[in-house]
Amino acid sequence: MKKLAILSAAVMFALGGGAAVAKVSEAEAAKLGTSLTPMGGEMAASADGSIPAWNGGITAAPAGYKKGDHHPDPYSADKVEYTVTKANLEQYKSLLTPGQIKLFELYPDTFKMNVYKTQRSASAPQWVYDATKANASRAELVQGGNGVVGAAVGIPFPIPQNGLEAIWNHILRFRGVDIETQRNQAAPAKGGGYTLVELSEQLRFEYSQPDMTPEKLKENNTLALFKQVVTQPARLAGTALLVKETLDQEALPRQAWTYNTGQRRVRKAPNVAFDTPGTVSDGLRTTDDYDMFNGSPSRYNWELVGKKEILIPYNDYKLHSDKVKYDDILTPGHINPDLVRWEKHRVWEVKATLKDGMRHIYKTRVFFLDEDSWQVSATDMYDNRDELYRVAFAHGLNYYEVPAHWSTLEVFHDLQSRRYLAIGLDNEGSMYDFDAKLSASDFTPDALRREGVR
Repeated sequence: MKKLAILSAAVMFALGGGAAVAKVSEAEAAKLGTSLTPMGGEMAASADGSIPAWNGGITAAPAGYKKGDHHPDPYSADKVEYTVTKANLEQYKSLLTPGQIKLFELYPDTFKMNVYKTQRSASAPQWVYDATKANASRAELVQGGNGVVGAAVGIPFPIPQNGLEAIWNHILRFRGVDIETQRNQAAPAKGGGYTLVELSEQLRFEYSQPDMTPEKLKENNTLALFKQVVTQPARLAGTALLVKETLDQEALPRQAWTYNTGQRRVRKAPNVAFDTPGTVSDGLRTTDDYDMFNGSPSRYNWELVGKKEILIPYNDYKLHSDKVKYDDILTPGHINPDLVRWEKHRVWEVKATLKDGMRHIYKTRVFFLDEDSWQVSATDMYDNRDELYRVAFAHGLNYYEVPAHWSTLEVFHDLQSRRYLAIGLDNEGSMYDFDAKLSASDFTPDALRREGVR
């Protein structure tokens, strides 16, 4: 009987489904802020020094910056250290993902990676660091891993024991509290022509409220509230989506509603999940691709492959600049490589494999998570033939006024159609408002109806 109990515990640990195995000891948690960063990254530099030690990230905005501005580049003086091209690809393959290598094969004459000095700029408020340390010795996965309990505000598993914990770190990473954005997306044709889709979005991260506790979260079971309204082009204007994301998805799955402009009605939308095509995405991403991965992880087995050093988009302030136009960014085949900054960082590699009996257009997904922020920075998606199907990148930077590391642009490459979708274009519009005063009443079906009619 004792052997059976030990075996059962080991199986639960391997699947990431046993709640009790998630906690780490107080001694392990004490490493946060000493040998580990407050978020769980390695404090020290890499062996060769190419990745520096973390020194707190960006803790103050550059001189002259004020809220509402596009964020000026604090590293504008940095020069390109080297450029990866199809011609010298072999020299740098150990630093590349299979998806990056595939883009060099598809676009040998135009795709390149300008690599800059590594700047570990990611930072968060002290109260997020404090919550992360508290979470480390109390957070647990719910039975089956389809939710988290015992955590609030900070990263739940800064010292992850399995792949499920790591992907929940991405889902629950800090990006602010109440946020309003005016963001755009485009899916250029092969020749480069595109129609800009303008999106008005509101987000309320209940999990990240400064006074949030695990007890409150257990009671209301709300991770985040999200509302999105299409404002342009005219033929799509008024299309709207509302999502209530739950923290314990085993107890209550995601709830979603859509507003249909033709019928002028709000309807529940239980299919807004998993591999349903994303809103006005031209079929180039799934619903759970948004934010690189969102929603329930229940259809996959998750493996924590380990840590590695690779090139990821980072400190992409040039790509974010209001001095750049959308036409400058959206070039045929891929975004303009001269506007992208690549840096070498340590990442967690997490592999998701579709469970037997489950359905999804991606049989396998491989995620590369930045150690300093838990942002998924790159993803490779494989189809049911085990061939690379899509490749995605999150072009991250530090938003000084929060502070938080988050993407300014997400780009999804469909390798079969040789098209891409760019989400988050904000160069020609207003900047995110991280001081939005939102409440639960802004995220109701009635509120969605009012937004859609406007």
